[in-house]
Amino acid sequence: MEQITWKDFEQVELRVGTIMDVEDFPEARKPAYRLLVDFGEEIGIKKSSAQITDLYPKEKLIGKQVVAVVNFPPKQVGPFISECLVTGFYRPDGAVVLAVPDDEVSNGAKLA
Repeated sequence: MEQITWKDFEQVELRVGTIMDVEDFPEARKPAYRLLVDFGEEIGIKKSSAQITDLYPKEKLIGKQVVAVVNFPPKQVGPFISECLVTGFYRPDGAVVLAVPDDEVSNGAKLA
């Protein structure tokens, strides 16, 4: 594993947001959803494509807080522009478990 510097890590903006809307993303190569995530007043609402369909039905995602990288440049994912990267952890079976705060925090809160 390649090491990074503390300065490198400080450049990554990991923020908490609340999922406001979830739609199927049938054009994605792997099963995915299109998400709208609210990161509060400073950052606003951002779109993301997330391959989390294995463990999360759409109705369970609305209102869920997630941790995301908000300072990547927009990325074209098929016909969709993803504006942030919702984070999670791969299980051995390939399913993604979302990285979430243990307790509710304000939208836009930065990872300490």
